[in-house]
Amino acid sequence: MTCTPPEPPPRRKWRPWSRRTSLGADVGVGILLFLVEAAVFLGGLFDSGMEIWAAQGQEDRIEAARIAELAWTQHFLIATLVLAGLALLSRAPWTVLSQLLAAGTVAVLLMLAQHDYDRRHPAPPPPPNPAYTPCYSGSGRCN
Repeated sequence: MTCTPPEPPPRRKWRPWSRRTSLGADVGVGILLFLVEAAVFLGGLFDSGMEIWAAQGQEDRIEAARIAELAWTQHFLIATLVLAGLALLSRAPWTVLSQLLAAGTVAVLLMLAQHDYDRRHPAPPPPPNPAYTPCYSGSGRCN
């Protein structure tokens, strides 16, 4: 009777989430992503500001630029959250922290910009009730 050697265990596929990312790479990527996102965000705000400046008082172009800035900021927030999810999947806690800090900052700036836009464009007042009769002095219909 011959003895056969045991079969080697099946080879595991490489998965980035199977091991925790090293501390140096984690901190380096976190800082680098944060700085790149800050530069991209400030560049987008500069571009929007230049578009508003180039409008030279044309209200329709200014409003279009402000709405485009709000939409761009919303998309930037989504991209930042996706990067935070990828960092979480890669088990890089410091990168996740930096991305969540960036996403929180962008969310606050988006909320402030949206509030400013809503304040500049209030909703129209509701129409009066059809049964409403205005009170004129001396009309005798006042309550």
